[in-house]
Amino acid sequence: MAVLGALIGGITNFIAIKMLFRPYKAVYIGKWRLPFTPGLIPKRRDELSTQLGRTIVQHLLTPETFKKRFFNEEMRSKLEAWMYRELKTHVFESERSLNGWLEIAGQQNLDVRIESKLDELVDRQALALRAYIEGKTIGELLPENWKEETEQKMIHAVKYGIDQGSDYFASIEGRQTVKNFFDEFLESRGRFGHMLHSLLGESKPIVDRIQPEIIKFLNSPRTFELAITLAYGEWEKLQDRRADDLLKEFDFEPAVGAVKQYVREIANIDGRLDRTLAETWPTGLEWTSANIIPLVTDFVFEQGEVKLEDTLHKIDIQGMVKEQVDSLPLSRLEELVLGISQRELKMITALGFFLGGFIGIFQGIISIVLNNA
Repeated sequence: MAVLGALIGGITNFIAIKMLFRPYKAVYIGKWRLPFTPGLIPKRRDELSTQLGRTIVQHLLTPETFKKRFFNEEMRSKLEAWMYRELKTHVFESERSLNGWLEIAGQQNLDVRIESKLDELVDRQALALRAYIEGKTIGELLPENWKEETEQKMIHAVKYGIDQGSDYFASIEGRQTVKNFFDEFLESRGRFGHMLHSLLGESKPIVDRIQPEIIKFLNSPRTFELAITLAYGEWEKLQDRRADDLLKEFDFEPAVGAVKQYVREIANIDGRLDRTLAETWPTGLEWTSANIIPLVTDFVFEQGEVKLEDTLHKIDIQGMVKEQVDSLPLSRLEELVLGISQRELKMITALGFFLGGFIGIFQGIISIVLNNA
């Protein structure tokens, strides 16, 4: 009875384990389907694949799982380090000039276009200047501090001119100039001048009298006041003139052309575009790594977290798992399950033998006791 019980227990457990997968298809006798066919897993395969996909999506591959795995500080550091290496290797250490980068971006003749824009900028500034001064006087356009400084400079200029004139007429050259003026004056008067020259004799005595008078006149305070009055009068007239009327007296086209040429030379667009990015921007890599890379990383992480859940829904992981499980051959599925739990299934079979044998021994003891009674 012990041997029989052990065989029954072990074999029934073995058959029960096999019936999880076997038979793969339903067995029919005529039109009657044999019970327990197909096996449990083949029969419930669709429910199994659906439940497996739902379990994976709801408990394993959740958006939170992906966020913890991909959007953490370690990944942030790796992404920033990768971007730094790529920028350094392929951009800032590249021998390609700015023109080369622009050609890759599909931009041709950028230097000509930039210079054209600079010319347009100069023209716009010239037109804006003319529009600004139109109808205004020079006095209205000049800042107050300029007016004050001009008046101060004018006083110094008048005093300097009078002092230089006084020094000149006090010199030998100045004396000779007075003599020449006097002689020319007499010569210009024809006979009357010759008559005066005959009466006066040599011009030296007259020059000796005129020269001190000229110096005295120049050093007179009234002369200074007169010169200042005249200068201030001209200064007031100049301030009352309309600026646009004054500018009409000048041809500004050559000046505007010269400004354009100066701007082009200073900008040196062609020379700048022939340099590499590292030559044009020596601190570019450090600035980019400190200011741009963190912003790009933050943007990537923010957009990744926002789009992650939608992306997972679009991927339809649950459907993918179900499709893969449904497409997997039953023999392969059986091999996977049994390969994982083979040891445990053997223990279940052995437990069946043990329990069957134990029950057989227990039954034998009961039979002996009953027969002896």
